[in-house]
Amino acid sequence: MKGFLGQFLGYSGAQLGLLCLAVFLVMAAMPDLLAGPLQTAINATGDFLAPPSSQHLLGTDEVGRDVLNLVVHGARISLTIALLATIISLLVGTTIGMTAGYYGGRVEVWLMRLTDFFFVMPSFVLALVITPVVLEVLGRGGEILGFRPSLFVIVVVIGMTSWAFVARIVRSQTLSLKERTFIDRARVVGTSNLNIMIRHILPNLVPQIVANGALVVANAIYVETSLSFLGLGDPLQPSWGTLLSIAQRAGAASAGAWWYLGAPGLCVLTVSLSFVLIGNALDDTFNPRRRVIP
Repeated sequence: MKGFLGQFLGYSGAQLGLLCLAVFLVMAAMPDLLAGPLQTAINATGDFLAPPSSQHLLGTDEVGRDVLNLVVHGARISLTIALLATIISLLVGTTIGMTAGYYGGRVEVWLMRLTDFFFVMPSFVLALVITPVVLEVLGRGGEILGFRPSLFVIVVVIGMTSWAFVARIVRSQTLSLKERTFIDRARVVGTSNLNIMIRHILPNLVPQIVANGALVVANAIYVETSLSFLGLGDPLQPSWGTLLSIAQRAGAASAGAWWYLGAPGLCVLTVSLSFVLIGNALDDTFNPRRRVIP
């Protein structure tokens, strides 16, 4: 474990990514402590579209709300959606990829044709088509598992449309692992196929799943931001994408309110880049062929 951490932290990209990610995780964990309760039009404390000042470090929006307050609270929503969607994506992708690689034959053919469809079709396009339809069926009132319906639907849709990349990688690794000697020994002693996949193959897939999972998070943040920017988010629980959407509708660009668009946009860019750096460093650490001297 110490050797892995030393190798991983030896990459400057990993250090930078972890530092940036730690800052945003603290923001997501303690938004009230860092920036106070979420401001609304009723309890706004500033003037309309006021530029950054000592009182409002990132300026205010079109109703006088502090942009720093909105960005800090938006971190919890954006990161929660991205992480939950990534968990769904990894579970689906790992299950399909491992099943296809282990069983082969017609099972592999049908599962990989399904994977190819989701791989060729951009997840954002699928999410853009599916999300409004599901929202129309469920409605926007009430809560589902602690989320408002719009956010719950975004989490599920992103997770169910972003798994193809993971499935292809897991399948290729499973094809190699199932030919190993320890798998043959497990079959000889009568271990069931399910137990072989869970107890013998899955643990060997974890490094690849973790490394690529970081890249899936970055994509999930991008898709969530895009969907929210197009108006599919929830203004009562604003994410960074929702803030960008509200700023665009308020005419922040034409009014020269660069801070209103720049703050949430920079957060999205920074977090996405952090996960990409971490993912690349993990891949270099786990994969000796890609390993280079930092």
